[in-house]
Amino acid sequence: MDKMEGVNDGFSRTGPNDSLLPGLIDDVALYCLSWVGGSNYASLSCINKKYKKLINSGYLYGLRKQLRAVEHLVYLVCDPRGWVAFDPKINRWMALPKIPCDECFNHADKESLAVGCEMLVFGRELMEFAIWKYSLICGGWVKCKEMNQSRCLFGSSCLGSIAIVAGGSDKYGNVLKSAELYDSSSGTWELLPNMHTPRRLCSGFFMDDKFYVIGGMSSPTVSLTCGEEYDLKTRNWRKIEGMYPFVSIGAQAPPLVAVVDNQLYAVEHLTNMVKKYDKEKNSWNDLGRLPVRADSSNGWGLAFKACGDQLLVVGGQRGPEGEAIVLNSWCPKSGITNGTIDWQVLGVREHVGVFVYNCAVMAC
Repeated sequence: MDKMEGVNDGFSRTGPNDSLLPGLIDDVALYCLSWVGGSNYASLSCINKKYKKLINSGYLYGLRKQLRAVEHLVYLVCDPRGWVAFDPKINRWMALPKIPCDECFNHADKESLAVGCEMLVFGRELMEFAIWKYSLICGGWVKCKEMNQSRCLFGSSCLGSIAIVAGGSDKYGNVLKSAELYDSSSGTWELLPNMHTPRRLCSGFFMDDKFYVIGGMSSPTVSLTCGEEYDLKTRNWRKIEGMYPFVSIGAQAPPLVAVVDNQLYAVEHLTNMVKKYDKEKNSWNDLGRLPVRADSSNGWGLAFKACGDQLLVVGGQRGPEGEAIVLNSWCPKSGITNGTIDWQVLGVREHVGVFVYNCAVMAC
């Protein structure tokens, strides 16, 4: 195992109590600590200065990636109190610090995206679009560098430490066909070649190491059923006719899509049906129904995400105990029984309303 660069230098071994874990050499201790989940980083950094330096270096995050000890955190905002994170492995909820933004950003519509060990939140401040990012490593919010062409209502997705955003609307309402790549390791944006078709209210995803954007509208009256595929190696877009045949309308949410094991799934909100994409036939097959309703709000207020090898549905429900947000999951490998998906409850967040404003899943 490679030694920890830039961190071990600060651990002078002047006595047996100077090691990360007493009785173990630092390399072995680092291996042990790498199996501590990201949701515990804040607690680790409070132990002493040495642990704080270790966490802030980002080394443990990188080591976890190398060891494939990746877990997932679900970030969501459902009420004015702000963002919370949920660790499905230990059924633990954590409140994030407040974003140090202006009131306009707090009350404006926002979009979110988890990439690397950061979560980006896109919104509008008093005069311009703005991006705030939360670092899992540092446990706080900082202003993110703006895109080359600021936008909202775009499609986006991440692949490891990079993310791509495509389409959307600029601050004047113009529908865009431009796309940009964000590198979380450097915090920079790079313009990519334009798509064939401008679109807003669309969705993006990575599948087979290629980026796709589907759905949306090219104008207030024109819905798009075509998709586009971007090859990171050739830097070319390929148009795919009829890839998303579910017609969009102006009041409808962007397509609810998720990729698990390089297979694409989507929600047809009018029927509350989960569908699977057939790559060879460029068609969709019904799988089963959602555990919550998506039709009552035209697909808004519901999150449909990939969480490792599972599909995750985050939505609200009303019951005798009041309103709550429920996280349901299903592993496609488990199959379907008599046309029914066996959804499992991962977690419940009570007394926060029934509307999910934003949701992002981070692999950490």
